[in-house]
Amino acid sequence: MSEKIIQLNEGVIKEELNELVRKSVEDTLNVLLEEEADRLTNARRYERTAARKDTRAGHYKRKLLTRAGEVELKMPKLRTLTFETAIIQRYQKREISVEEALVEMYLAGVSVRRVEDITQALWGTRVSAGTVSRLNREIRRRTRVVGAFPDGHSALMLVCARLRYMENSMWGSKLYMNMKHLETHEQEIKEERGA
Repeated sequence: MSEKIIQLNEGVIKEELNELVRKSVEDTLNVLLEEEADRLTNARRYERTAARKDTRAGHYKRKLLTRAGEVELKMPKLRTLTFETAIIQRYQKREISVEEALVEMYLAGVSVRRVEDITQALWGTRVSAGTVSRLNREIRRRTRVVGAFPDGHSALMLVCARLRYMENSMWGSKLYMNMKHLETHEQEIKEERGA
């Protein structure tokens, strides 16, 4: 009697799972972009209503490097309105966490060539030496700026300003973050030190 033997190739399964995750991220982001375009135009695609603010003008393709790999986004175009999304910033090529990972590698002392190899292994795309150098310059610039602050309060103000900037740029809103909880926390620390 012959037995059925199943052989699993771990490398192939891992590759297939990675592709499945990457494709899921790509599909999810594209659906979110379509929904955002629907919200801006106040109508779904091909829907004709009196409340419609604009019409579609197709889409253009754009690549974004994410933790799951490189995804291709279909960015909707509108006839008269400018399509701005909270999902991805203009001219952004990499997810913010990918850039943070590059910065962490640099701070850990990993060479530029090794960073290129690591990004190729992790995300299937090499980052250029110029990109790593640009991020390194940004780190040095920020380090010099933080070093110029005399005390913790000044550094806290810098962090708050950065949070406000990120809130504006990431979500496209013009609202500032509520910083009351930081002030309350600072008061609690002062009270603990005084007690």
